[in-house]
Amino acid sequence: MTPEGKRLSNIIVLGFGFMFMFTAFQTCGNIEQTVIKSFNSSEFHGSGYTSMSIIYGVFSASNLIAPSVVTVIGPQLSMFFSGLLYSAYIAMFIHPYTWSFYTASVLVGIGAAVLWTAQGNVLAINSTDSTIGRNSGIFWALLQFSLFFGNLYIYCAWHGHVHITDKDRQTVFISLTVISLVGCFLFFLIRKPDPESSPVNSEVTESLLEPESIESSTSSSTPPGLCSQALDAFIKACKMFVSKEMLLLSVSIGYTGLELTFYSGVYGTCIGAMTRFGQDAKSLIGISGICIGIGEILGGGVFGLLNKDNRFGRNPVVLLGLITHYVAFYLIFLNIASDAPIAPEAGTDLQSYISPNVGVALLCSFLLGLGDSCFNTQLLSIIGFLFRDNSAPAFAVFKFIQSIMAALAFYYSNYLLLHWQLLILVIAGFLGSVTFFVAEGVAQSSRRESDYDSI
Repeated sequence: MTPEGKRLSNIIVLGFGFMFMFTAFQTCGNIEQTVIKSFNSSEFHGSGYTSMSIIYGVFSASNLIAPSVVTVIGPQLSMFFSGLLYSAYIAMFIHPYTWSFYTASVLVGIGAAVLWTAQGNVLAINSTDSTIGRNSGIFWALLQFSLFFGNLYIYCAWHGHVHITDKDRQTVFISLTVISLVGCFLFFLIRKPDPESSPVNSEVTESLLEPESIESSTSSSTPPGLCSQALDAFIKACKMFVSKEMLLLSVSIGYTGLELTFYSGVYGTCIGAMTRFGQDAKSLIGISGICIGIGEILGGGVFGLLNKDNRFGRNPVVLLGLITHYVAFYLIFLNIASDAPIAPEAGTDLQSYISPNVGVALLCSFLLGLGDSCFNTQLLSIIGFLFRDNSAPAFAVFKFIQSIMAALAFYYSNYLLLHWQLLILVIAGFLGSVTFFVAEGVAQSSRRESDYDSI
C-alpha cells in the first residue's frame, strides 16, 4: 500500500471506530433523560442533564492533562482505554444506581478528553495541508453515521411505547454496550504512517503516534523522561490556549459546545415531551436523531470532502451553518412548547405558537445536524492547518473550550425554558461566526506566506 493509501486507511478505520462507539454513546445521551424519567425505582435519583453536565465539566478540566497522557502512552492505547470508560458508562444503565451513575459520569469525562485529543492527533499526522479538509470530512461523515444507526434502533425498539419498561431499557443498553466495545477494538487496526512521507517531520510523528520507544534512548524511556515529555505537552497546551488564533476560534468553538448540548440532549427530550405529537412521541426521539445524523453526514460529505476544491475558503460554509441554525431555531420556537425541556415524564400540554407538526420538528432536526457539521468540519480543518505541528495540544484546547460550554449548557437546561435557551444559541452563533471569519483571514494570510516562502 502506498504511504498516502495507508494514511487514508487510518482515517477510515478511525472513523469506523468512532462510529461504533458513538452509535452507542450518542444514542445513550439522546435517550437517557427520557429513560431516567421512566425508572421504576425509589433508589435512583439521578438527572440526565446533571450527568451530562458533569461529563463535560470533567471533560473540560481533563483536557489540560490529556496531551500528556497521549504523549506518554500513544494515541492508539489512549483511544482504546478511553473507549472502555465510555462502554462502562453505557453498561451502567443496565442496573443503574445513583452513585454509579455519577461516578461513571466523572470517569467518562476523563476518558473523553483523552479520546478526542488522541483523535485529533491521529487526524493531523495522517493529513497534509491539501488533505486535511478531505480527511476531516471523511471522519466527520463516518462519525455521524452513529446518529443514524443508533436512533433507527431506538425507533424500532420503542415504536408505540408510551412508557419505557425495565426490560426495554436493559435490552437497549446491553446492545449499546456491545456496539461500543466493538469500536474500542477497531482502534488496534490503525497503523503508523511512513515517516518519510508524513506531513510533519518524522521526529514529531514518532513522538505523537507512539509512546517513547525503549530502544530509542535509555534516558528518554526512564520515568523522568516521560514526566518531562508530559510536562512539555501540558505547557504547549497552555501557551496555545492564549494564542491569537485560538482566542479568535474560542468563541465559535464555544458555540459548538452549546449547540451540541441542544441537539444531542435537549431537543430529543423536547420532542418526547410533546404529548400533542401523539402516543408515538417517545419513538420520535429516534427519528429525530436519524434526521440529525442525515444532516451531519450530508454536511460532512459536501463541505468536508469537497473542501479542497472550495476557492472561497471556509467562511461560506460557516455562514451557511449559521443561517441553517437560525432557521431551525425559529421553527423550533414556533413548533415546540416553551416548557418542553423541563416537562415531567407525562409530557407537556402547553400549546406552542403554531399547531405542533411532526414534519416541522424532524426538519429542524435535519437542519440542526447540517448546521453543526458546517461548523465542526471547518473548525477541524482550520485547527489542523494552523496547528499541524502541535496537533495534540491544539485539539485538547479545542475540546476543553467546547466541553466546558457544553457542561454549562447541560446545567442551565435543567432550569431554563426553551425560548431562553434558543436566545443564548442565537447570540453565541452570531459572535462565533464573526470571530471565525477573522480567524480564517489569519489562516489565509498564513497560507499565502507559506506559498511565497516555498517559491
